[in-house]
Amino acid sequence: MGFMREVEIAWEDLLEAFDNPDADVLFFLDRETGEIFSVPSEYDDDEFWADLEESGERFLRIPCFDYDQERLLLHEFIRGVDNDGLKRMLERAFEGKKPYGKLDEILSFYPEEFDRYMAMKEETISSRIRHWLEEHDLFSTEEEF
Repeated sequence: MGFMREVEIAWEDLLEAFDNPDADVLFFLDRETGEIFSVPSEYDDDEFWADLEESGERFLRIPCFDYDQERLLLHEFIRGVDNDGLKRMLERAFEGKKPYGKLDEILSFYPEEFDRYMAMKEETISSRIRHWLEEHDLFSTEEEF
């Protein structure tokens, strides 16, 4: 294991970056300041990209939203649903069969299940973040960590 560096990273910003489903937006972490920033993937500024490249390991690209992991999370969540009607609706939505709706819309009628799903999702993303930070010899000074 390499040298661990302690920087102050805004946990909420990191959660948002890891949960970003928009492939047209790239998020980066400044290893020196802990700042997280985003740029459009098609950003047309050669000097910016050259500076980023020349900075070595200072700026880390934050991984994109993981669609496969999201599907696995949803599958695990659905397995834990006790309400048979809700479970069937969610399974149809998961399989893409009609009639189906968006997960958030379906769960809006089941606030306890929505809260349970959001807690599972946050824990999954938090786990990815912790692993990613360790991989890059960083750790957060935030309390949640």
